[in-house]
Amino acid sequence: MKRKSNPPNILLIAVDSLRRDYLSCYGYGKKTSPHIDAFAEEATLFEDTISAHIPTTSAYASMLTGRDCFGTEVVALRHRGGLTEKVTTLPEILADKGYSTLSVGFKGNPASRGFENYVEFPSWGDWSERPLRKAELLNDAFLPELEQMEAADKPWFALLRHMDPHAPYLPPAPYDRMFYGGDPCEPGNTSMDPVRSFEPFAGFHLSWLPPGITDRMYVDAQYEGAIAYMDACIAVILERLRGLGALDNTIVVINGDHGETLYEHECWYDHHGLYDPTLVVPLIVRYPKKLPTGRRVSGFNQHKDLVPTLLDLAGLKTDLRFDGRSLMGLVKGKKTSFESEIYITECTWMRKHGWRTPEWKLIVALEPDFHFKPEIELYNLVEDPLENRNVAKKHPDVVAHLRGRMEAHIAGREKQTGIRNPMETQGAWHGTMTTERFETSQEAYETLRIGDAAMAKRLQAESRK
Repeated sequence: MKRKSNPPNILLIAVDSLRRDYLSCYGYGKKTSPHIDAFAEEATLFEDTISAHIPTTSAYASMLTGRDCFGTEVVALRHRGGLTEKVTTLPEILADKGYSTLSVGFKGNPASRGFENYVEFPSWGDWSERPLRKAELLNDAFLPELEQMEAADKPWFALLRHMDPHAPYLPPAPYDRMFYGGDPCEPGNTSMDPVRSFEPFAGFHLSWLPPGITDRMYVDAQYEGAIAYMDACIAVILERLRGLGALDNTIVVINGDHGETLYEHECWYDHHGLYDPTLVVPLIVRYPKKLPTGRRVSGFNQHKDLVPTLLDLAGLKTDLRFDGRSLMGLVKGKKTSFESEIYITECTWMRKHGWRTPEWKLIVALEPDFHFKPEIELYNLVEDPLENRNVAKKHPDVVAHLRGRMEAHIAGREKQTGIRNPMETQGAWHGTMTTERFETSQEAYETLRIGDAAMAKRLQAESRK
């Protein structure tokens, strides 16, 4: 049995590709997350959390170090090398404080450095292998480890990387039909034609979707069903914690590494593009000893704020410097928001950065992209929250102002850290060794390919080397 003097356990339920706006506790019109909704009623829900550095590799680097991309020096999915020794990861911090540490489904990521124990589970497959019971396999891997950690006289930290909302979306019954009652191969429906014609992704998507699919709403429903299935499996974890008498002595976090674009912005069922479906993520934290229950907290925050928050809640001191700060400042009303102007980056299938304010979003391409999008995009987030109208040509003054703010921020962080912006130094970020950068959109379109589901799995594995 654990001594009462031990600091709390920490459970980070980190969900890959989870859109905040598809959870019913964040206002989604369908009941996709009843168990997470109930969890939120016992927890504090943060309404304005931003994943500033897309995709997974760079997002987790911030999430597990309390640093921005200048601090982690990580911006690309296919980051070259390990995490810089200049930073210390959360498992390294906690191990030094006497914690046992466990990673489930996260081995090989640069930010996974420092865990004592790594456990993996299968999370990929194609149409012939359906359904993909990703969350159940995660539970099968984690729950025996949980029993062992709870039996020991040490606090523990576990990171669970859930993959259900990450394509392929192949949830088991009844979740595959919970939000769809139509015919996925409906004659005359042409909504999937653009997906089929986008050559970089077509092979991958068609490897896990129904043969002959025509209705894109079926794909959206599989994403919804994957969330609902995962939600039920997360409930099993929470109930086991409760049964072990450990729930109230465990800081439990549900957080997304980034969101997902479905049919929007021609990014087709992936998580690239600096649009809000990818940037805005859920964050819900339960620890009734120090956090209010059923509280919704507004105010912008980022992944870099997570580590300082967890250490604050656990009562653990460190001399390490973070770029983020504890969210307790928002919870207690000492701050109404952290940075409302945010430097945003992506380096997955496109290399872009930008500047997001409550009213405006500027996106600047650092090289041509395979969607043939314009170099400069500007969106008024108040008048056009879905970001459908690029008004860069209409408002060159706003573009110039935001770009000046962004460049001043970059210059300031370069001076503070003594390094050049990693967005400018991550060569061959796309994983192809034929070129360091693309000169035209056509070159990018002809070069970049996911391949089928097996190839996608290999690409992700290679990104961890």
